[in-house]
Amino acid sequence: MEPAVTSAITLGEHTFDVTTAGPADGTPVVLLHGFPETSACWRPVLPRLAQYRVIAPSQRGYSPGARPVGVENYTVDRLGGDVVALLDHFGIRSAHLVGHDWGAAVAWWTAARHPDRVESLTAVSVPHSSAFSWGLRDDPDQQTRSRYIGIFRHGDSAERALLPDGGKRLRDMFAGAVDPELVDEHVRVLTEPGALTAALSWYRAMGREFTDVPAITVPTTYVWSNRDDAVSRATAAKCAEYVTGPYRFVELDGVSHWVPEQAPDRLADIIVDRVEGARV
Repeated sequence: MEPAVTSAITLGEHTFDVTTAGPADGTPVVLLHGFPETSACWRPVLPRLAQYRVIAPSQRGYSPGARPVGVENYTVDRLGGDVVALLDHFGIRSAHLVGHDWGAAVAWWTAARHPDRVESLTAVSVPHSSAFSWGLRDDPDQQTRSRYIGIFRHGDSAERALLPDGGKRLRDMFAGAVDPELVDEHVRVLTEPGALTAALSWYRAMGREFTDVPAITVPTTYVWSNRDDAVSRATAAKCAEYVTGPYRFVELDGVSHWVPEQAPDRLADIIVDRVEGARV
């Protein structure tokens, strides 16, 4: 695989740190990270996607040049708009979209609202937003797993809990499932001035744009791991009701929420299966 390169790319008013790898004329695959991660979460996966043109941005709030102040700047339509702007920057008509955690939520929104720009979707851990909203409303197991969201959404209590001692509680969220060097990179970024508040603004901006997402028509794979503390089995199963295009559900046994770092080989195989299947 051609070496990964990280460049500063200006999209509208903001400048993003974007990692690219693979042949310039390869099939484009865009990787979207979650919280509390950065695009570094994809490093274990990248070598296994050598045949593709891989593009992995550090998203709004995570890139120092794309860290506007104010919750209104982090609604999912703005986050998805960044993905479309990224495709425009590279002159890409449509790409295969992969997202983990919050990156999955952005990918679901982008595939629903801009299906002409998305060849296929591989969503990891977090299901379609309507399925997740159902879980928050109707599934007691999901309600228990999502209690942290209430803390993240209100006031600055999350910052006061997560930032002390060099971000110790941020590190603890990975529960030893992620390479310490990658954890160091994630925490280094999120302890920069204003970065954690910007990242938490994704939660604080959750509103109608997040929940009112149409069904997905593009070929889609949803990956859920049965040791994921954040998403219940019932909520994961509900996802199928919100995809009308070709759909595959993959359950990873014994894997935690941190799928890209903990199961990169398996995830890469799943991504390749979806990309190649969508091209047949």
